[in-house]
This record gives sequence, C-alpha cells and structure tokens, in this order.
Amino acid sequence: MNRRDFLKSSGLASTSLLIPSFLSDFSVNKLFKSRSGKVLVVVQLSGGNDGLNTIVPYQNDIYYKSRPTLGIKSSEVLKVSDELGFNPALQSLQGLYDQGYLSIVNSVGYPNPDRSHFRSMDIWHTASSSDEYLNTGWLGRYLDSNCEGCATTYHALEVDDSLSLALKGSIRNGFAVSNPEQLKRATGNRFLKALAENVHPEHQEENVAYLYKVMIDTQQSADYLYEQSKTHRSRVTYPMNVFGKDLKTIAELITADTDTNIYYVSLGGFDTHANQKIQQERLLQAYADGMKAFVEDLKQNGLLDDVLIMTFSEFGRRVEQNASSGTDHGTANNLFLIGGKLQKPGFFNKSPNLINLDEGDLKYEIDFRNVYASVLNNWLEADAAGVLGENFKALQLV
Repeated sequence: MNRRDFLKSSGLASTSLLIPSFLSDFSVNKLFKSRSGKVLVVVQLSGGNDGLNTIVPYQNDIYYKSRPTLGIKSSEVLKVSDELGFNPALQSLQGLYDQGYLSIVNSVGYPNPDRSHFRSMDIWHTASSSDEYLNTGWLGRYLDSNCEGCATTYHALEVDDSLSLALKGSIRNGFAVSNPEQLKRATGNRFLKALAENVHPEHQEENVAYLYKVMIDTQQSADYLYEQSKTHRSRVTYPMNVFGKDLKTIAELITADTDTNIYYVSLGGFDTHANQKIQQERLLQAYADGMKAFVEDLKQNGLLDDVLIMTFSEFGRRVEQNASSGTDHGTANNLFLIGGKLQKPGFFNKSPNLINLDEGDLKYEIDFRNVYASVLNNWLEADAAGVLGENFKALQLV
C-alpha cells in the first residue's frame, strides 16, 4: 500500500486524529494571546439537582409534609435567613454567602417545561423555547457574533473530553480539553511526528496536504497549551476528586493569563430517584468545597472581581418525595452566581412557592434566558438580543 492509499484508508485523514480537531483551526501564535475582559465560568450540575434540599425552606410546613423522611431537619439546616438555609453539606458555600460572594436566584425555569434530561439540557444549552429545536448553543452564538473580524478572538474551553452543545456555534466552537499534558502526549506520538516530517505542504493530494496542516498546527498548539498550563501552579489545596482537579486546571489557566474568556465544567450524578440523601450530600459537598478552593485561588491572585461563576442544573425535582426515598424529575430550580462584583449578594428573590404548584411541580418565576441576558449584556458586554434571538430583560445580577 502506498502512502496516499494508506492515508485515504486510515482514520488519519480525518480531523479526529486521536486529538481535538479544533486545534487545526488555529496557529500557535493566535491560539492563546494575553487575555482581556471578564471571565465566565459555567458549572453544570448534571442530572437535575434537587433544589429544595439544596436551599432548604426550613420554616415551610408543606416542605416537611411533602418530604416526611427526605426533608432536611430544621436543626441540621445552615440557616441564613428567616425562611431559607443551606443543606448541611454546603458549609463551604455558606462561607462564600457570608462573605458576599454568592447570589441565589430561586425558581428559575422556562414555560412549558420538559422533564427529559436530554431535552431540558438542550433547551438550557441552546436558550431555545421548549417547542424550538436549535443546533447552536448560546455561548457558541456569542462566539459567532463577537468574533467576526476581531483581531483577537474570544475562546471558550470545556474541561472535558467532549464539547457541550452550549459552546457550539455555526461559525466558531469552543473546544474541549480534559488534560493539557495528555493532549501533549497524544500529539507527541512518534508515528505522527515521523509522518508529519515526511509529508510536504505543497503536495498535490488534498487530503495529504490537509493532514500535514492538521498535524503540524496541532503539535505546535499542543506544545504551547501544555507550556501555558505550567505557567502558574496553584498554592491552594483542592478536593481530591475529578471536579476539584478540573477547577484547579481552570484556575491555573486563568491565572496564567490564557486567552480564554469562557470556561465550562460539569459535575454529574444528581439524578437521585432513590436513596437521595447520601448521594446528593456527597455531590453538594464536592461542589461546595471545590467552589471554596476556586474562589480562594482567584482571591489570592487578585482575580475574583474579573470572574463570574454561574451554576445551573437542567431542572429541579418534584416537591413530594417518592417511594424510594428519592425525588423524581421536576421543573424550576435555584441558580447560583459567585463572584466579587455581584449586584445583589444573598437571595435575589423570594423562596419558592410550595402552595401554587403545577401538577406537583414548582412554577418558574424567572426565565433562565433573563439570567443569560444579564450575563451577556452586563458581564460579557455582548448583544444579548442578537445572541438569544429575542429581547429578554436583563436582571440586576452583575
């Protein structure tokens, strides 16, 4: 088999190449420049976190009647207002609340809610209506609208092995990298390096020329990304779990002045249909302890005022517990904003209404796209109406 036939018949002629295809679109000189502007960090709690056992309405009799065994006892709640308090696993998050770094938005959702994980997550990712299907994400469209013709492009990075729909645009995408060191090892494969050295850019075969460009650009960019990740080493102790590791990676890249304005990270496992208490509290503690370390890291480097952290889940859970000591898919939920420049730290709005329900589920009071409009307009300084396709009113959040 000659080289051309080999390339055509192998996966090496594709952009997969065992390495992220996004890197082929950038030269090493423009992949990362000195970062400018504000940074947005999006934290996705996948599976549908139970908001009522996260921020607990400990004075509400309906809450305890609906959850006779699953409700958090009033004596255990970390009380921060006359009506609401934190799950006891969120002690680290309460500390951020006490310092004025946390804003809690209650009853966030959208009209005609969908209780499917996949569909509801798509709605949150694309900022669509429940009966509208889009193939671009709200942050991807932000990249499209704010990068056209820009001398310095904005970049979005997801700390994962795959890219979420939220970061996919029609022109530009974010990119997914779980570990810069692994990326460098993948592109440093001796076979790929030898192949690149023996393929020339003036080659007439289109696939071969493209392969050459992909390999050279990717190898150079992977080297640079790896070096950038070593520029700063955090002195803060993070939780010894995947979520803590991911947050540490983000903090080190932010502190290294990497040209990335949007970071995306997920914490999964919140689909608690059975035996919820232990599982949810373990995950909530991982989230809270991770956020505490992340905020401390940013503070030590004088960056907290430049970073906004938004945490959401695709839906909440039903008000009543089920027969398996868990909760089933619900609708509206709470949303967290963390940062040093919040307009209204504490509770942004009143506690959820447990009397006026929609077939046993909470009714939304704030459309999540109003939150997106606030982030786009007031934090990222973008045209929210152009990105969201509709003029959603921005809230006084940041």
